Amino acid sequence: QAEKELKAAWSQQAGQLQEMGHREHLLRSDVQRAREQLESFKIRVMQVCSPSAAGSTGESVTEQQVIEKVRQISDENQQSHEREKSLQKELSSRLAKEKEVSANIEVFKNSLQKLQ
Repeated sequence: QAEKELKAAWSQQAGQLQEMGHREHLLRSDVQRAREQLESFKIRVMQVCSPSAAGSTGESVTEQQVIEKVRQISDENQQSHEREKSLQKELSSRLAKEKEVSANIEVFKNSLQKLQ
């Protein structure tokens, strides 16, 4: 009886080990697929950011290259926003001056008409 129970337990353990091996295989496949997707994503990011610089020849793109490129684009974007704000302020200032000049011209016209 004890031998039967031991064989049953052994069989159950063997089945569990086989299932764990199968799960490990699936996880390794998932990890490999994720690595491939990451590499593909990095290459696409670099191609979009800088087509001549990246991966179109098939070489591997490092994460650092992607980070630097994204950082560079972010910095350029920030500079563009600052430039846009500056130009908006300048435009507002010029419009205000133009309004003031127009108002002065209107006053001058009215004064001139009264003098005539």
